[in-house]
Formats: sequence, structure tokens, C-alpha cells
Amino acid sequence: MKNILNIKGLTIEGFNDNQWSTIVDGVDLTLARGEVLGLIGESGAGKSTIGLASMGYSRRGCRISSGSILFDGTELCQASDRVKQKIRGTRIAYVAQSAAASFNPAHRLIRQCTETRVRHGQLTAAQAEKEAIENYRRLLLPDPEGIGFRYPHQVSGGQLQRAMVAMAMACKPDIIVFDEPTTALDVTTQIEVLNAIKQITRHLGTAALYITHDLAVVSQLADRIMVLKNGRKVEENQTRKLLDTPGKSYTQKLLSVRSQRPIKKPVQLKQNVILEVNQVSAAYKKKELVLDTIDLTIRRGQTVALVGESGSGKSTLARAITGLLPPLSGEVIFQGNPLGASYRSRDRESLRKMQMIYQMPETALNPKQTIETAIGRPLSFYFGISGREKRKQVLEFLDRIELPASYINRYPGELSGGEKQRVCVARALAAKPELVICDEVTSALDNLVGEEILKLLQNLQNDLGVSYLFITHDLATVRAIADEVVVMLKGKIVEKGPRNKILNSPGHDYTKRLLNSVPKMNPDWLDDLLEKRKNTRSKKAA
Repeated sequence: MKNILNIKGLTIEGFNDNQWSTIVDGVDLTLARGEVLGLIGESGAGKSTIGLASMGYSRRGCRISSGSILFDGTELCQASDRVKQKIRGTRIAYVAQSAAASFNPAHRLIRQCTETRVRHGQLTAAQAEKEAIENYRRLLLPDPEGIGFRYPHQVSGGQLQRAMVAMAMACKPDIIVFDEPTTALDVTTQIEVLNAIKQITRHLGTAALYITHDLAVVSQLADRIMVLKNGRKVEENQTRKLLDTPGKSYTQKLLSVRSQRPIKKPVQLKQNVILEVNQVSAAYKKKELVLDTIDLTIRRGQTVALVGESGSGKSTLARAITGLLPPLSGEVIFQGNPLGASYRSRDRESLRKMQMIYQMPETALNPKQTIETAIGRPLSFYFGISGREKRKQVLEFLDRIELPASYINRYPGELSGGEKQRVCVARALAAKPELVICDEVTSALDNLVGEEILKLLQNLQNDLGVSYLFITHDLATVRAIADEVVVMLKGKIVEKGPRNKILNSPGHDYTKRLLNSVPKMNPDWLDDLLEKRKNTRSKKAA
């Protein structure tokens, strides 16, 4: 089949410390019509940079210094801005890693999803809205007729990510660049989105670059997989061949780390309760409850994992605990003392002791502040540390999260998604908290880096006795770090208990469904699972 994209000798440089340095080094890439190429590698490998370059685009502070990017006969390296603008969004679409940072918060989802089709004169506004609703339905978004008329902040992270996939699908492009499109999704929703993406590429003949750090996910979609490290191609092969017989030691390491083993913890006596959530209910604008009489207990030095599908109320519970969303009823008790419903009524010491690491680092970090300012802010705000001592401690935190000291003067836009999340971890730890609420903190990280972050968090817990409320959809992470597991569905807790009991002998049907939805390192797994579910539904109907 004829290639629609040919990239040869692609070299991209980034400007840092008053000099240009290579971040993508001589990469060759081909993509045929209807083909899916998976780009995989650890954080900072150059995956997203290459994906953006396929549109003839480079981030601020970067430049395409040499090479060729040939899209359907058009050389994008030499094309005018006008030519590239006509191609972007219509013939090549991009699904960003962080939907929250990509949507305009001032406009409703439906307007943003239909804008390209209407602006290019392809459809009327009414026709574009009808098509968008159909795409919402295909991606299993709740209330497909109404969800588009919400603002971005009124939907969950997983729902927003699916809305962005729908927006990319709108113009039926020749190529879609998927940059971690299922990172924010729970495993049950991930299956449906992966299936929708697979159907698009199969039936519409759309080619795709699928960027991810999860080999099990990409193996369900990709015809070929390219492994990247430090901006260079390590190896490339057909998906099944690469999984069965990886040729390079780095690829073997990526394959072996995917199944995280439980991190060893010291045996602890039963500790005092540090956080109690008693009968908490909450809603946005006092409409339908998004949290319904939640009870939760966390002990000192304990990790409680909170799992559930997108929109189940996990992040909303975190907002209620931290006072960002005052509950309608119930109370939050921290170290034996009831906390004010709103963070505004809490004293500075209470705020310091309870920190939160957010799901989307792109929106959690100020793009105009350096990494030194971001990590140093808690040091000055809570402890009055300044000058050389503050810079020294910031450098120590950078070392702890395994980022180079040179990053201290960088801005968030100069870091990869995983690197930005590590900065968020360091910022939270700088306050020396006693409880850290981790909202999907490893979802943007590759497995190698994610494992190191989990080990770092565990070591801090062992040394300092800090407690964690770990919100995640990654059951491998739950197995690695959790002491207790709490399962949420539609704003309610449906099951909770010790990790091994919940993961090995779940009692609730929804928990069983979650466990059965974790992708396997088998290219046939998704098709087999969907076929099995189809047969089950047919038998029930009969």
C-alpha cells in the first residue's frame, strides 16, 4: 500500500542553557494509508515531538533542523504556514496527551468539536452538531445529546479525553496522531475507546501514529511498533514479532517492567487514623449528587487506592477532602479535628499537611514560571526559605525525582508530560505533608519511570510515615503500592477492603469487570474480549 507519510533523517533541536541540543536524532519513519504505527518509549524519548513533527510543527523552543517530512506528496519542511494550516485539523488531526490543557475553558465542548468542519465550509453548524453527537455516542460518552453543551471543567478527565478523540474524528482526516489518548481513562472505558479507534482505522482507512508508554495497549491497535530512546530509534518490527522476539535489551526491559510487582513494605502495627470522611455528599451547582454518603478512613503511613471508571467521583472526592469543593453534607476529620468545608476556612498548617498531586500536570503548572519557582514556592510559603538555601533544596528535590540539575531554569513547556508530573510530585513533597492525595500521578509516565516514582513515594512513606490516597485506574499500580482498595461507581463506594482480598477474590460484579478489563500483552486480546462479550449478550438475549 502507498505510504501517505515518509519521514527521513528527522532531526529536531531544543534550545536550553543558551544553546541548541539534539532531542530527535535522525529518525526515519513511514506510514501507509490505513496503517497504525505505535511509537513507544520512556518519558523524554521524543515520541510526542515526532508526532507533532509529522504535522510540520515543533513546540516553542524547538526547531526542525534537518530531514524530510513528506505528507501525500507535500514537503512539510518547506511548506508555507498557510499550506500547513490547511492540512492541520482537516487532513492530519492531533489528539493531545492532556485534553484539559487543549480545550478552551470559555467555550462549550460542542462548539469546539464542530468548529473545524464549519470553518472549512464542510458542514453547516446544525449538521456538524448532529455528527458530533453521533461521535460522542460512538465513544460511549454519557448523555451524548447533552454532554457537548457542557464546559470542559464540567466533565471528568476521561470524558474530556474522549471528547477530544471525537473532535479529531470530525473531519475524517487521512492521519490522526494519538498522543496517549487513553492515559486518563479507566480500563473499562479504555476498551471501548480502543475499539472505536480500531474501527476508525479499519473502516475509514485512516492512518494513525499511536504514541504511548503502554505496550499492552498499543499491541491491540498497531500493525508495527517503533521503540524510541533518547530521540533515537532502538528497533522497529511488526507488532507480534516485536512482542514475541524483541531484538534489543531496552525493548526487553520495557516488556519485563509492564507487570509491576508489589513494592516491599515494612511490617507495621496498626497506626492512628489520620483522615476520616464521614457521610460526605457533594454536587456541582446543587444538582444531581456526584458523591453519595461516602465513608472513608486512612491511617498514618497507609496507602488507600481509590479506583473506578471515569466519572465515578474519584477526583470529586479528592476535591471535597481538600476543600476545593465544599460538601453538601457530612464532614472531613483530619488528625482528629474537623476541617472547614472550604479550603478558605482552613489554617495554613492544615493546608501544608494535606497536599495534592493533580492528574494533569499541564494545567497544574504555571507555564510562565520556571521549575525552580514551582518547586520552591512551598519552601518559601510554608517555611520562609529563600535565596541560596531554597535553590539548594530545589536541586535536592530534582535529584530525588531523577531530573537533571539543568532543568531548574526550564519552563514546563520545555518538559515532556512525564517530566512535568515528576515536578508536580516534587512540589507536593516540598511542603513536607502528612497526607498526599495522588490523582493519577503515574498515568502520564512510562512504566519504567512510573515504577521509579512509586518506589520514591514508598521510600518517603517508609521514612516519613506519610499517608497516601492514591486515585488511579491502573490496577498494576494498585497491586504495587496499595494497602487498602476502595472501589467507586456512580458516586458511591461499592466495595472496599485489603488489597489482596479485593484483587484476588472481589465480591462485586463491577470490581470483577474492572479486573477482567486490564489489557494483556497479546495483539488478539481486545478482539477476543469483545467477541466474548458479544456472545455473552447474545446468549442472555436468547
